[in-house]
Amino acid sequence: MLRRADALRTELATWRDLRARARDLTELSELAAADPAMEAEVVREYGRVLADFERERTALLFSGEYDERNALLTISAGAGGTEATDWAEMLLRMYLRWAERRRFKTEVLDETAGEEAGLKSVTVAVDGLRAYGLLRAERGVHRLVRISPYDAQNRRHTTFAQVEVLPEVEEDVEAEIDPDDLRVDTFRATGAGGQHVNKTDSAVRITHIPTGIAAQSQNERSQMQNRETAMKILRARLLERAMREREAELARLKGAHVDAGWGNQIRSYVLHPYQMVKDHRTGVETSDTSGVLDGDIDAFIAAELERAATDRGAAA
Repeated sequence: MLRRADALRTELATWRDLRARARDLTELSELAAADPAMEAEVVREYGRVLADFERERTALLFSGEYDERNALLTISAGAGGTEATDWAEMLLRMYLRWAERRRFKTEVLDETAGEEAGLKSVTVAVDGLRAYGLLRAERGVHRLVRISPYDAQNRRHTTFAQVEVLPEVEEDVEAEIDPDDLRVDTFRATGAGGQHVNKTDSAVRITHIPTGIAAQSQNERSQMQNRETAMKILRARLLERAMREREAELARLKGAHVDAGWGNQIRSYVLHPYQMVKDHRTGVETSDTSGVLDGDIDAFIAAELERAATDRGAAA
């Protein structure tokens, strides 16, 4: 409740500041009419005000219960061997660069390397205002089309990766998990950490027996730290499951069809025979593939948030 109150106070102050800046800009433009030397400054300030307004307008699209929270982002390679694991690592870089642009803090909680290159899976904590509200627009299957650098015959390959986004769960949610429902397994870590990872069973996998949902961590140096991290991920996955069950029940009552199948890609990244990134939900596309893969994905996120908000409004 206190976090929500602080967020509302911050949001109100931001809109008041934007209104004051718009008022000042109007007065400045009137002065510029008499002094052409001021025109360049008016144009610059207009651009800054417009950018801030668009950012805050997008923020109004956040209506979810957990949108203000930090996020746990998991990327899993699909079928396709080395090409798929390389694609998962490319997506990881894209999201890390996106977070860096927004000055969000990130921490890799768990990762499993591919057999030759890339990553089979990776989970990252993203700490920033509305991190979950923003990144939930990225949930789904991401498709890559390119000439594979791992194919000696230079053939075009299509591969997929799954992106899962969970809200960070408060510590007190742990009280809702019965310890008797948990199975804890330890094993030797395979990630970074020097000789230590080969000598002790520091990695931890925790399975919630009633649901079969599991979480693991192997990046920390101690078993206790890995257990805490795995529990953090598990709590988030159990919360996500509860949220999806509520959404499915509402959809059933409304007569809507819910399809959560793996094969429905939300976005395609085509690097050959032409350059194009297209979001199949909103139709937003760009030929600046290098910019997108370097973290410039805000246009896709904003469009999906608006689409989802419109759908919610139509269904209400």
